[in-house]
Amino acid sequence: MWNPATTLWAAARRPSPYTRRDRALAALVLIVLVFEAVFRDLAWRPVAVVFGCGLALAVLVRRTYPLPAVVFAFGGFAVLDVAAFVAGAEPVVLHSGWAVFVLVYSLLRWRAGREVAIGMAVVAVALAAIVGVDFPGFAETTAGIAMVLLAAALGASVRYRTIARGQLIVQAKLQEREQLARELHDTVAHHVSAIAIQAQAGLFLARSSSLSGATEALETINREAARALAEMRMMVSALRDRQQQPSLVPQRRIADIRDIAADGTETLRIDVELHGDLTNLPPAVEGALYRVTQESITNAQRHAQQATRVRVEVTGSATEVQLTVCDDGARIAPAAAGPSGFGLVGMTERVTLLGGTLTAGPNPDHGWIVRAVLPRAGAAT
Repeated sequence: MWNPATTLWAAARRPSPYTRRDRALAALVLIVLVFEAVFRDLAWRPVAVVFGCGLALAVLVRRTYPLPAVVFAFGGFAVLDVAAFVAGAEPVVLHSGWAVFVLVYSLLRWRAGREVAIGMAVVAVALAAIVGVDFPGFAETTAGIAMVLLAAALGASVRYRTIARGQLIVQAKLQEREQLARELHDTVAHHVSAIAIQAQAGLFLARSSSLSGATEALETINREAARALAEMRMMVSALRDRQQQPSLVPQRRIADIRDIAADGTETLRIDVELHGDLTNLPPAVEGALYRVTQESITNAQRHAQQATRVRVEVTGSATEVQLTVCDDGARIAPAAAGPSGFGLVGMTERVTLLGGTLTAGPNPDHGWIVRAVLPRAGAAT
């Protein structure tokens, strides 16, 4: 179980080295530095310019090397202030120093454990040294410390939220795999039971010298065994928690999708259309189609803006089955769509295990569209 108290000490995932946002922030630091170098009377101008360039570099590498970046920024400011105090000169004041807050955020966002402890210790010592040699006043000191703590808290909260969401996604995938394994287990058990019954009948007929009946029983055994093996092959990486009670909900089929239309209301109508060859589909494929339809309609009922109709279309061909669920709600921009829900994550996991693909996103014309494509034979082996 996820424990926020240990997350700060847990190992962090190494992010991508540089992003467009990092380059933009580094460029902004350089722009402010150039403005200061041209229009301000900086103390120790050459040293200040070199240090400012170092701040820009620290912002650029803040994801991969947040601890060295924090040590350089805070340690550099502390060393400059102490040196200015010893020399009796004016302290080096850089407006581009706002970058230190970004670096503190990055340290708590992408690092944990010893690195966070070392980094925050360096920050505390540096702040104490700066305040000791150049005390700006109680109010300004309190505001500066509060800003540093706010940046650290923001980085830690984003880290917690990311870890929590990642674990919920994993849980949703495992639950969907468990449900798929249970459904496939029930289907295979049915085929094996039929094999056992036909084998007993075949033995009886063979002993009674009824060869035609025994042949028919053996053909049935062969057919049921092939179906059972096909179902077993689709149980790719499916997991089942033996500690949980088995589900008593009957497995859904293609025909059950029509019943979903009854969930429509006066304000949101649900239309279901079935086309093509939808017979002799593996039960796992039929169950996946039903679950994706159910989840998509539930999302439309909860989130579709100004929607009056949800259209469900299932089309079967010789090799695959395609499901499309779309609504006529207001057009959603991709940036406003937000992260996918955990239900959609589970549906994607189920469809992927069966060898299919699932896409979901804003419809170019209006509303939201979910499209799933599943092979008739299930996952390739």
